[in-house]
Amino acid sequence: MNTEQIYIVHADNAEQRNLLRSVFKLRFEVADATEQPYNREFVDTVLRAEESIREGRGRKVSSEQFDALWK
Repeated sequence: MNTEQIYIVHADNAEQRNLLRSVFKLRFEVADATEQPYNREFVDTVLRAEESIREGRGRKVSSEQFDALWK
């Protein structure tokens, strides 16, 4: 079985990165730390929803009520 696994390693400096690369014969990508993996508008919507829930504007439903939505 050939599966690709992703490991996230935080090297403190170039010396550590070079050591990891040479010892483990690694291939790696350098990601831009400022890059956001999600659309900013989507993140803002989720954050507003969480704030609304914290302020008591949410609604609790039972699992039966939730299941009834799909029937």
